[in-house]
Amino acid sequence: MDLPEFAIEATGLVKTYPATKTTPEMKALRGIDLAIPRGSIFGLLGPNGAGKSTFINTLAGLTKKTSGTVKIWGRDIDTHPRDARAAIGVVPQEIAADPFFTPRESLEVQAGMYAVPRKERRTDELLAALGLADKANAYVRQLSGGMKRRLMVAKAMVHNPPVLILDEPTAGVDVELRRQLWNYVVELNRQGVTIVLTTHYLEEAQALCDQIAIVNKGQVVACESTASLLGRLDTRSVVVTPETPVEAAPALAGFETKLRAGGAFSVTYRTGQSSVEQVLAAVRAAGLRIRDIATEDPSLEDVFVDLTTDKTPEVA
Repeated sequence: MDLPEFAIEATGLVKTYPATKTTPEMKALRGIDLAIPRGSIFGLLGPNGAGKSTFINTLAGLTKKTSGTVKIWGRDIDTHPRDARAAIGVVPQEIAADPFFTPRESLEVQAGMYAVPRKERRTDELLAALGLADKANAYVRQLSGGMKRRLMVAKAMVHNPPVLILDEPTAGVDVELRRQLWNYVVELNRQGVTIVLTTHYLEEAQALCDQIAIVNKGQVVACESTASLLGRLDTRSVVVTPETPVEAAPALAGFETKLRAGGAFSVTYRTGQSSVEQVLAAVRAAGLRIRDIATEDPSLEDVFVDLTTDKTPEVA
């Protein structure tokens, strides 16, 4: 079949967990609509309990949806479940590898489960690509946490799926191993693999993702290119380094100020209401002499907090 425009398409996806004797009915997904472009690195972000894992488990066939449609690589998960699941590799949050197998054995067993013919298996290639070649015959229980994470990525790729889902892949991984993992993921993407990433390291999502969806309370509250998402906030900050370091951020009417390291402070303003010149005038009016300034654009964390914070006023 022709290559699909979207690697994953979800329309009106709902998952409701029925009430029990001890818990009320819970809607984990409330009509998710997502179209993840083929060939992209797509970020799926949201606070704990937002529905990200439920969405991923639905794609993987581990959770049965209540209603809606889902297609993976153009295959409907209801009418073509085996083909749909064969099109994705999932790296879960939890490390799931038999401690009494070696990495080579783990990959061979996984390839067998996907009916990959022996002559088409890429066990040694995957082990080398993920820096595990020298541990190929060690027991999994002897591997460090970072190595086990990389083994999970290798297991997800044994059947050469066109879509790779990474659910918090760098949790508990040190900086160097994280860098190695992302280098491999970026290379996979260059080869045409669509990457779907969930992470709590928002700077990673900002650096890696072409497009980001933010999920909150089972609903998509934003789905845009990373650049467009960052442009949502009309706030900017000026970091002021005064001639004499301050011990507390000065109070400036109409601006939010925060103390920074080294006796500097930041001043946040809305671009539609104020300018850098007005910020500097307010600083000088407060009796402070300026040695240096720097400007900062909003980060993905700022956007994330803005979109997932409950702004409903409390009822007195």
